[in-house]
This record gives sequence, C-alpha cells and structure tokens, in this order.
Amino acid sequence: MTKRILIIDDEPSVRDAFELALTGTGYRVECAVDGVAGVEAASRFCPDLVFLDLKMPGIDGVETLRRLAHQHQPLPPVYFVTAFAREFVELLQRARTEKLAFQLATKPLTVEQIRQIALVAIGAPE
Repeated sequence: MTKRILIIDDEPSVRDAFELALTGTGYRVECAVDGVAGVEAASRFCPDLVFLDLKMPGIDGVETLRRLAHQHQPLPPVYFVTAFAREFVELLQRARTEKLAFQLATKPLTVEQIRQIALVAIGAPE
C-alpha cells in the first residue's frame, strides 16, 4: 500500500516545495492550507507522516497536533517544520508534558532532507 504524507502549512511556497520534493518518490502527498483544513484532510486521508507548520493563522501547529492526536490513535509521526521554534518553546514544552509526540525540523529544508525525513520516519514508499 502506498504511504501517505500530509503537509500542513499556510505558505503556498512551502507546500509547493514539499510537494515537489516528494513527487515522483512513490509517496502519496496531500496538502492543507491551515490547521483546520489539515485536521479535516487527515480524517479522510489517514496520513502515515505529517509535516506541520508551527506558526499559522487560526489554530497554530501545537493545537493542530492536539486535534490530530485526538483523532488518530496511534498518531503518525509529526514533524514541525518551522523557523520559529524559539517563539513556541513554552507551547512545545507543554505539548511534550501532554505526551504529544513530535520532532522539530528547521526551515528551510532541502529536497534531500525532506526525502530523508520521510524515509527514516515511515520507510520506503512501497
């Protein structure tokens, strides 16, 4: 079965970069423009891996993670991809105390880094 990756980011250029990096690799990729759309997409798409922006309008990445965790048991691997980790240290620490599992990756990521994260997190596409 094809492994699925969900990208949740409010910046079109970031979504496009991730989608381009993963296109042709064998993974099935879906994108969402914000946290609410990401949670909705995850409910029908059932991702094996989520790349999640931390700083978004509406609900931020941490709240999106909470909603994903409530919706999916077990929660697929989640990578926060952000340039703003320092701004969210307190929220991230709180998320850890809530036993929400995630990894951090700093923007910008290269194509090879994106592909490597996917390979390590969920294995080869098929």
